[in-house]
Amino acid sequence: MSIETTVTRAWQRQAAWLWLLLPVSWLYGLITTLRRQAYKAGLLASYRAPVPVMVIGNISVGGSGKTPLIIALVDYLQERGIKVGVISRGYGGDTSQMPALVDATSLPNVVGDEPCLIVNMTNAPMAVCPDRKQAIMTLLAAHPELQFIIADDGLQHYALQRDIEWIVVDSARGFGNQQLLPTGFLREPMSRLQGATVIYHEPLKTDLVGNNKDNNSSLYRAHRLTMHLEANALQLLWQPTLSYSQIDMPKKGCRVHAASGIGYPQRFFDTLNSLGFDVVGHAYPDHYDFELAELLQYTEYPIVVTSKDAVKIRALLSKATTDKALNNEYQELINRLWVLPVTAELSDSCYDNLQQQLKKLGIDIANNNSTNNNTKANNR
Repeated sequence: MSIETTVTRAWQRQAAWLWLLLPVSWLYGLITTLRRQAYKAGLLASYRAPVPVMVIGNISVGGSGKTPLIIALVDYLQERGIKVGVISRGYGGDTSQMPALVDATSLPNVVGDEPCLIVNMTNAPMAVCPDRKQAIMTLLAAHPELQFIIADDGLQHYALQRDIEWIVVDSARGFGNQQLLPTGFLREPMSRLQGATVIYHEPLKTDLVGNNKDNNSSLYRAHRLTMHLEANALQLLWQPTLSYSQIDMPKKGCRVHAASGIGYPQRFFDTLNSLGFDVVGHAYPDHYDFELAELLQYTEYPIVVTSKDAVKIRALLSKATTDKALNNEYQELINRLWVLPVTAELSDSCYDNLQQQLKKLGIDIANNNSTNNNTKANNR
């Protein structure tokens, strides 16, 4: 078991030994506070992009649903004619090849798994680099028409000035023991939420929402800044070696292996459980680099992975197919690999809030959408 996995599990159960690390957390807090104040005072240089920038991140370590949220916002803006691009650090990629543009042919070991997923889902212009200034300059050089840029997980990157900040909070995990790293899993103190737009990622509770969209629970959700993840139908991860008629999709009550290398694997396991599957969970560290060989150990039952993990596994299968390295054992594995896509569903207030924030920056979604619709009508 890796150190990362050990510490993550200790945070989840709030292990008593973590309090021994409190002096380290105090030092960490002092350094992060001084650093942020230095940027605010202008003692450290920061970059102002020529177009408005929105940063989406969190104050905690681990997954919060940030990537599905970004995909939902990009889709929303694209549908309304806003020319939006995305930048990211490109975690897990090859920094020696950055800054780099991301497209449908990009590999996760070069640009990172989350950038590959975002581009595959939205086809949005995107660039990656640990230096966000270089990422933006690279992106705008290739796409000068962009009106707006979303920065994926750059909340603590104060070298980048931002016009809008959205912080995603996982309501299921909360803030743990409310301590900074390494005693707790907070990157910044809870006071950091002040002045930012906070989106609460809440579990979807069908007993609260019900089938009546006009009930009090629905109205309550609509007027709060919340999101939840909606599971879509299972999809085969790769072109099967058998005909589709010979492959049975895992059904409710079926036992499945759930392999997950995301920030908070338990959410993935819980989602599969809520869909009625008998889940055998296999948690890996975030951004884990899977090998096809290790998936072979999960026998007898279908294997279900997240969309983020699927990006890396597809790259492995593509290379193995090209190299003609798939023996019968791997061919059988392919027929058992499934992906569970999820979609971020945002409350109406999230979109209303975004419209107001963009309008203050000179981006009027309502007028832009009207103009876009008129242009489409004239082109018919």
